Amino acid sequence: QVQLVESGGGLVQPGGSLRLSCAASGSIFSLDTMGWFRQAPGKQRELVASITSGFSTNYLGSVKGRFTISRNNAKNTVYLQMNSLKPEDTAVYYCHIFRVRGGIDIGSWGQGSQVTVSS
Repeated sequence: QVQLVESGGGLVQPGGSLRLSCAASGSIFSLDTMGWFRQAPGKQRELVASITSGFSTNYLGSVKGRFTISRNNAKNTVYLQMNSLKPEDTAVYYCHIFRVRGGIDIGSWGQGSQVTVSS
């Protein structure tokens, strides 16, 4: 089972930037699609960005042009660079490795990183 350890959350003013990191250990990383999800209080968890083994990316509409997902396979790490942050970006952010078996995603989750955007 892959273990995912996140770092980089915190408090930032509107318009500021943060970078989240997620280090994976325990299994092959370079072949997997990785993603960042977020969950705000009272809301469902949503996919913010994903990156495939071929480095193709996909973004939630509300973060396009502000967030960038990237990966370094040599370090088994995926990143989420967040710029021009808005109060509505406040949430707990989770990294996830997609592992689908028999139509069910059994991939691991990071522990969650709180991102708070407030003046």
